[in-house]
Amino acid sequence: MPDHVHFFVKSLNAPKSLGQTIGLWKQWSSKHIKSKTNKMHFQWQPGFFDHVLRSEESYSEKWDYVANNPIRARLINKVDAWPYQGFIDFE
Repeated sequence: MPDHVHFFVKSLNAPKSLGQTIGLWKQWSSKHIKSKTNKMHFQWQPGFFDHVLRSEESYSEKWDYVANNPIRARLINKVDAWPYQGFIDFE
């Protein structure tokens, strides 16, 4: 999406909290975007929204929501046409 991203993150015993992890990703991605686009004023909005998935049904529902987001935004006509889809890493 041009104005936001979605992540599916598995909870791990990581040394950083989810908030710290998102903050580090925002720092890294901001630098990367600025270096690739020359947008010196790029900035993520503060904070983030998280939602805990507790069942396979909830996971499938959220995955479908995210996959269909570009269609609802009228950026594409079918899910497979979105060039920025992520992937599932089961490791």
